[in-house]
Amino acid sequence: MKKQSSDRNNNPFPEFSQDLNLPENIDRRTFLIRNAVIGAAAAMTGTVWTSAARAQQAAKEAAAKSPLPPLDSTSMSQDLDVVKRSKGPVMTVLDEFYKVGPGPSSSHTIGPMRITYDFYQRCTKLPADQLKQATGLKVHLFGSLSATGKGHGTERAALAGLLGKEPATVDPLFLDEMKEKPNQSYPLKLGDKTFNLSLADIIYDTPNGEFPHPNTMTCKLMGGDKSVYELEYYSPGGGFYEWKGYTPPKKGQPKYPYETMKELRQHAEKNKLSIAQVIMANELAVSGKTEDQINAFLDKIAAAMLATVKAGLAVKEGVLPGPIKLHSKAAEVWKRAQDDKYEADRAVALLSACALAASEENARGHLVITAPTGGSAGVMPAIVYGLTQTKRALSQEKVRQGLLAGAAIGYLCKHNATLSGAEGGCQSEIGVASAMSAAFIASAMDASPLVVENAAESALEHHLGMTCDPVAGYVQVPCIERCAFGAVKAWTAYMIATNEIASRHRVDLDTTIKTLADTGKDMSTKYKETSEAGLAANLVLC
Repeated sequence: MKKQSSDRNNNPFPEFSQDLNLPENIDRRTFLIRNAVIGAAAAMTGTVWTSAARAQQAAKEAAAKSPLPPLDSTSMSQDLDVVKRSKGPVMTVLDEFYKVGPGPSSSHTIGPMRITYDFYQRCTKLPADQLKQATGLKVHLFGSLSATGKGHGTERAALAGLLGKEPATVDPLFLDEMKEKPNQSYPLKLGDKTFNLSLADIIYDTPNGEFPHPNTMTCKLMGGDKSVYELEYYSPGGGFYEWKGYTPPKKGQPKYPYETMKELRQHAEKNKLSIAQVIMANELAVSGKTEDQINAFLDKIAAAMLATVKAGLAVKEGVLPGPIKLHSKAAEVWKRAQDDKYEADRAVALLSACALAASEENARGHLVITAPTGGSAGVMPAIVYGLTQTKRALSQEKVRQGLLAGAAIGYLCKHNATLSGAEGGCQSEIGVASAMSAAFIASAMDASPLVVENAAESALEHHLGMTCDPVAGYVQVPCIERCAFGAVKAWTAYMIATNEIASRHRVDLDTTIKTLADTGKDMSTKYKETSEAGLAANLVLC
């Protein structure tokens, strides 16, 4: 077959003239393809468009398209600290990242509870004359918080925070009581006044609109029908929060500043350090804590992760809360896996059971650990269990290494993309959790910095494009099983990374994180924690 000439700008339609007078903002190839389509339409309809008319229509469409903002809630306010912190070196520290709190969502449960607790504390410090006007408190939820907050128990978490409850120490039974007695009132004392609050004071406001962040909420101290004091807050994922006019606290400067995985790995290789050692050095410099304090925190997080797995496995039978009527199955999967004939099959099933167990605890609204979010809280705990409660029995020091390396990957994803399902879809939650867990395994096994990167990259790459479509707004279907798949993919990514020739790994982590960010921005809003599409739209509950 004769090869087509490569001149004339590689025109795939040489029958069209190359001398078309196109507007500057019109791509030639796109214009020619459109011509072919219009030509076919003309043949069928008998309507003929001149070349000038075609060019004019193309220019009109381009002009109409370009000024419009993206139909996507990820076009966030540039004033948000979460946006500003994407510029400059990573400054996140461990106790900001790994958080203990009630499920089922870091952005919709832990974040709102931290927000309303913060607002409650602010109200206690208001001048007496201002407090004298107070008659109650109200919380308005917007965007994704309004769209799927019911399924996440956002109203219970928000009310608990107003009542002075903190995520890390709240009794999950207190939240369960709210669910069982939705009309109950709770007394709150502010200054010399005591008034009652109930779930009716948490208002599901506008789900659609232009908000500074997809997870926006406003807290108000009311004096009759008017607001005496109010503040707008944002819950960007991972249990983080900020407010309008937020100024981040002063921190030290990292010893090894980095914005990308390339820079992080260069620090490690140049100084003959592991990824975990670089992160520890930065943690010491930025947080001002001692190494003993940091290790104590890491040990606490690891113990909490194991506790969530064990708690989930202890539930032999039961139906998870909500309209889906989903039966818990972690304990049954664990039990049946013991009888698997082949050890490799058994290992995969047991790892999956651990992830299911922790994720079911999240669905129950019990305490979990953001790694990086509540929705993905089953992934890393399964890895910790698999590495410590089996024949491997890795030491506490190895677990610390894994948590530090995993945090590094989470930091980078937060810094250069997002951890929020409302911003980036489930790829930002399960995908990041799987990448963190792959880095955890590699680091705990003393792999080189390049292998750590390759393992994390593979795990993240193979979650790209994953939508967030919780059925009925509950973090159950497909979320619970996704944690199991995320854990298994993390192990698969590590196995490939440790057995391949590391230098031949084709895709770097920075490229994949950028793709994560780009995909999240391009993804339709209805696929980002709104329950408007996907399984949420197609699975019929009856």
